[in-house]
Amino acid sequence: MCGIFTVYKHENAEAFKPRALQLSKRIRHRGPDWSGNVVKNSTIMAHERLAIVGLDSGAQPITSQDGDHILCVNGEIYNHIQIREQFPDYQFKTLSDCEPIIPLYMKYGAEAPKHLDGMFAWTLYDAKQDRIIAARDPIGITTLYMGRSSKSPKTVYFASELKCLTDDCDSIVAFPPGHVYDSVTDQITRYYTPDWIDENRIANQPLDLMKIRHSLEKAVRKRLMAEVPYGVLLSGGLDSSLIASIAARETEKAMKTASSDSLSSSVNQLTGIDDNGNLRSSGWSRLHSFAIGLPGAPDLIAAKKVAKFIGSVHHEHTFTLQEGLDALDDVIYHLETYDVTTIRASTPMFLLSRKIKAQGVKMVLSGEGSDEIFGGYLYFAQAPSAAEFHTESVKRVKNLHLSDCLRANKSTMAWGLEARVPFLDREFLDLCMNIDPSEKMINQKEGRIEKYILRKAFDTTDEPNEKPYLPDEILWRQKEQFSDGVGYSWIDGLKDTAERVISDELFENPREHWGSDIPTTKEAYWYRLKFDALFPQPTAASTVMRWIPKADWGCAEDPSGRYAKIHEQHIGAK
Repeated sequence: MCGIFTVYKHENAEAFKPRALQLSKRIRHRGPDWSGNVVKNSTIMAHERLAIVGLDSGAQPITSQDGDHILCVNGEIYNHIQIREQFPDYQFKTLSDCEPIIPLYMKYGAEAPKHLDGMFAWTLYDAKQDRIIAARDPIGITTLYMGRSSKSPKTVYFASELKCLTDDCDSIVAFPPGHVYDSVTDQITRYYTPDWIDENRIANQPLDLMKIRHSLEKAVRKRLMAEVPYGVLLSGGLDSSLIASIAARETEKAMKTASSDSLSSSVNQLTGIDDNGNLRSSGWSRLHSFAIGLPGAPDLIAAKKVAKFIGSVHHEHTFTLQEGLDALDDVIYHLETYDVTTIRASTPMFLLSRKIKAQGVKMVLSGEGSDEIFGGYLYFAQAPSAAEFHTESVKRVKNLHLSDCLRANKSTMAWGLEARVPFLDREFLDLCMNIDPSEKMINQKEGRIEKYILRKAFDTTDEPNEKPYLPDEILWRQKEQFSDGVGYSWIDGLKDTAERVISDELFENPREHWGSDIPTTKEAYWYRLKFDALFPQPTAASTVMRWIPKADWGCAEDPSGRYAKIHEQHIGAK
């Protein structure tokens, strides 16, 4: 991951360059390793680099040999070796996983993003055509914003974070995931069009548990491509625990490979993948796992059990309520949101990310996406039908870029730490989003706990020769949303503080510019005031979406899992 800032068709790009570099500096936390920029014609491209792959030769912007194509990327391209092999005559200048985007564009134009497997936000300038292309990964794991100014209608701005655009743009949008912008048409169009993306189409594929298992294992293996020490975020819940378990197995295999084989390919040395498609060692002999919570939090207890079971080097960190409260302004500044759920969950992740970076780690795996794919939030138990269950699941996946993906990306990148999310792998998504939703539904009578099929896919009870992935009490542990699992007193403390800070009189008089987006709780009101103080420009709030359970299913307004009807009704049957 990195930070990008691009301005296309500026009336005086050279004169704007010093200002552009200052704006790019606002996201240097995303790329503390190096800064680069290129000015070409009326376009300026700036890049803040976090080096994960191609440490010695991957500085950006990357320019083609003839200087006609200039590329800025924030992300990781997992199939870059396969793409390189498609262009034997192209003169690559680096071993970066991002550079193959240039020959892809030269062959496919605006269709290039269709051929990428990874998480990304990028801009590519074609100097001959004076054309800019911008694209974002299918689900929006990587953040990207697009802005314009009424003072200069032809100028288009792109940035990894909102804060780069608020001073110069009076129109800003969160660039939609799975879309590409082409200046030739001046349009944003969808390139990612799987069958399941249509909310009106109900999936009907039969369940295959082993396909789920093998697909997720492949997704994790793919994301361990790195030249730097990596780890896993381990909450002790199902999702992070499964990712950690698979990563531990792959790391163990990588060490065996490293001790028995010689490295034969310079490209493969940089990717961490050997000639047989297996992960190579990143330099650590064991996987490192990281957890955070208030002292005695449910997640800390569960995470320790998982770490011991999978054999990871475990790092447990605690924070106090006051430390969390003190961090709120910084969290909102980096997250660029006033959504209650996102802020609650982001604060512990923000604090943990700083600790992880201080321990020499630059990349972690995380478990975002599973709850949306499998209907894991406890309120899904109130779905009236399989069809509505599926429709809600599709909506949640499509909105991940405004909630959990935004949280995972910005909480970690605030400290120059990259988070990768295997559950949002394209192949895994296409497999699991097409499964008949009746297989995913929570059914207390049949003993089907939330995410039953995911749990069952990794249940090795009937496989005597297969080592268990997780202890039973973890594999069948009821869902705890991260902001709950770090300690129930965290959310209670936020609510109590908001009650003290926001008077009844203030709460009953919302700001006029909020329009219809009026906070319904004092906690939400408090966050909105903080957001407005940091981002006073009217256009900033247009990029925010509030995460709330589905009201017409009879769900509680508070997004905490504790308010779901089945919380603590541990089903746990297999």
